[in-house]
Formats: sequence, C-alpha cells, structure tokens
Amino acid sequence: MDKNSNNQSQKLEFYITPEHDCPYVNKKQSKTLFLTPELIPDEQIYDWLIAKGFRRSGEHIYRPQCAHCQACISVRIPNEKFKPNKQQKRCLKKGKRFTTKIHPAKFDTTHYQLFEDYITNRHADGDMHPTSQKKYEEFLLSHSMNTHFLDFIEPTNGQLVACCVFDQLKSGLSAVYTFYDTNYSKFSLGRLSILNLIELSSQLALDYVYLGYWIKECQKMSYKGEYRPIQCFVQDRWVDLS
Repeated sequence: MDKNSNNQSQKLEFYITPEHDCPYVNKKQSKTLFLTPELIPDEQIYDWLIAKGFRRSGEHIYRPQCAHCQACISVRIPNEKFKPNKQQKRCLKKGKRFTTKIHPAKFDTTHYQLFEDYITNRHADGDMHPTSQKKYEEFLLSHSMNTHFLDFIEPTNGQLVACCVFDQLKSGLSAVYTFYDTNYSKFSLGRLSILNLIELSSQLALDYVYLGYWIKECQKMSYKGEYRPIQCFVQDRWVDLS
C-alpha cells in the first residue's frame, strides 16, 4: 500500500495474524492487520492510518481484519456538530471540581501506580493483569507518536485521580486509554475524559476525536455509542450516525 506525503512516497507494509480468540466477542475468532513493526510512520502517515480505522497500542498500529465479522467499528466525534446530552452535561458540571493538566506522556511512578490499581480493581480478568512496568510502557507509551497525558487532579490534596492518554494528530485527537482511581467512579471519569478531549480538540481547531472501536456486543466498549452525532468507518468511508 502506498501513500504520498509531501510529494514523497512511503511504502507501507502489513502482515495479518492467524485466527485467534476474539478479545471482545465471546466464541468468535478474529484476525488482526498490523503495520510492519520495523516501519515507523511519520505524523502524516499515522494521521492517515487513524483516518482509515487503525489504532495504536504502544508502538504497534493495527486494525481488525475479520472475514466474517464486522463488530469492531472505528468511530470518531465531529467536534463542530457535537452536542452534549443531559447526562454528559451533568458529568461536565461535576468534573469541574478537578484541576486538569496536559503534558507529554512518559513513565513516572505516580501514573504507573494509578494504572496498576485500576487494572487490579477493574480488569483483573484481562490480559494486562497482573501488570508490570514493562506492560504499561509497551501498551501506552510511544517514542514516535505525539502522545500526551490529560491528568485530573483532586485540588484539595493534589492527588492524581485519572489520566487520559491521547495522541495529537493534525486532524484531531486520538484517545488511547483512560485509567482512574475507582474510588472516584461516581464522577464517570471515562466519560469526563472524552468530553474534555472534545473541548481540547475544539480549542486546538482540530476536527475530530477518534475513540477507537465501538463494539455493541461488548459491554466494556459499548459506551462509545452514547456520543451524538458520531461517525462510523464503514466500507472504507466515514458515515454519519445521528
């Protein structure tokens, strides 16, 4: 696959995995298309891949490639058209108690400890548990992408209560992962993170917030369908879903 960028051509090479158990839909088999790990895309190529439904995990860029299932639908929010519903407005109002801070993503013990506690409390049945510094860095951090942390801090004691990891692209912000202190679950910190990314993206005059894959059959991923309007990547094009 070739992509022209600034009158230069960069050849992109991919490989596809054998079938394996689907991590999202029970009793399904899946295949994954990966960008060859040795190829490090520049910012424009990465932006183009995200706009083609790819995602990033660490240094790996991938997209589901299942012959008989299209349950994983890449979705993005068009910032100019987005209108928060009543639930989202309440979330924003409650979330005003937190101080926010944006900074380049890098390893530190405070963020890692929050991540470790979150995985233990919420995803002890997942592949990331038990976690480690190596798993954390390989999953969230990247040396080649413009990756940032959006922190939510309790102002009364300076405690880090949530972190949203995102990549900044020319077309928008791509949400990678959010982890938080489960003692603050009543603040809907996952939803609050996305709403803050929408606000930040608009402030930066960017068009979209990419949310990754929306999977109706997977409870952990179905929440992405609450944002309206939203665009779905179907048959190699973005389609509005009102």
